[in-house]
Amino acid sequence: MHLKVGNGPGLSRAVIAEMLIKNFEKLPDIDQKLFMYGPLYLGGNAGLAGLIANSLYRRTLNVQAARFASNLPMAVLPFLTTCALYNAAVSQPLLTGELNCPTCSLLRGALVGVVGGGLYPMLLALPLNFGLASRYSTAPLPEKGAMLRYCVDISRPVFNKMRAVFLLQAFFGTYLGSRHFQSYTTLAHITFGKSEDLQD
Repeated sequence: MHLKVGNGPGLSRAVIAEMLIKNFEKLPDIDQKLFMYGPLYLGGNAGLAGLIANSLYRRTLNVQAARFASNLPMAVLPFLTTCALYNAAVSQPLLTGELNCPTCSLLRGALVGVVGGGLYPMLLALPLNFGLASRYSTAPLPEKGAMLRYCVDISRPVFNKMRAVFLLQAFFGTYLGSRHFQSYTTLAHITFGKSEDLQD
């Protein structure tokens, strides 16, 4: 199903967005809370994924030093990035009427979950712990020209252990995208009433 919002060609995107946002408080309380706090839960999962990725790389590279200094950015940066990505890709487009495709909402949610809450923490943890391993000489470093292969080799077991995290983030991102689209549909009906037009 494809949801077309609006009263006709006379309504601009800005007017539609203003009308949707004005009626946001008319949504059921649970929908409002999920819309506002859902991205924070997804971001919290991403922060946890960052701590897991950091721990796995620390073990792989035998890094013992700077535990707090490495854990702090690995929790905070994925949290902030995932929240910002979800708001930019799903929440704001829904609230402004720019995203009116349920499948797109689900896919965007899943993609944000996997990229922001899975891949990004891994990509962040690798250079951080590689730098610590180099500084404290805790693991043999690759020769020049073999850096890429070395990074792939040490990342493969980390990736395998984080598969469950990727699946969880994809599932939660999909669920959140679905629920947010349902809330958007309700909000659109409240805002535009019988002028709402459903198309296949």
